[in-house]
Amino acid sequence: MSVNPELVDRAFPPTTPYLVGREKVREFARAVFATDPQHTDPDAARALGYADVVAPPTFAMVIQDATLQQLLAEPDSGIALERTVHAEQRFQYSRPIVAGDELTAQLRVTGIRPFGKGAMVTSEAVITDAADDHVVTAVSVLLIGGTE
Repeated sequence: MSVNPELVDRAFPPTTPYLVGREKVREFARAVFATDPQHTDPDAARALGYADVVAPPTFAMVIQDATLQQLLAEPDSGIALERTVHAEQRFQYSRPIVAGDELTAQLRVTGIRPFGKGAMVTSEAVITDAADDHVVTAVSVLLIGGTE
C-alpha cells in the first residue's frame, strides 16, 4: 500500500500535556552533548533570565514524538514504521523550552511528495504551553519506502 494522499491537511487531536521535568532536560542535554550550564544548572539558567533549566533546541522532538506516533498509528495512512526513515527535522521557536513548561502538540500533515513507489511526508507539530502560547513548531520529513 502506498502513502495515502488524503493525509495532506489532516490534523490530529492535541496530545496529552507533557510536563517538562528538570531531570529530563538534564538527561537529554547529556545525551546530545549540550554542555552549556543553562541546560543543567538552574542557577545558570536563572542568571540568563529563565525560571529553570533550558532544554536544548532538539528537545522539542520529545514532545513531537507523540504526534508522530498518532500519524504512524493512522490505519489508512499507508505508512509502515519498518519502511520509514526520519529524513529531515526543523524547529521554529518563539521561545525556549524550560523545565516546568506544560506543553501540548498538534500535528498536521502539510505535504506528500511521491517518489518511485514511496513518498516523502512532511508534517508540522505546533507546540504550545499551558496558556496556549506558541513555543515551537517542529517540522519533520519522513521518507517512506514503497512496497513491491
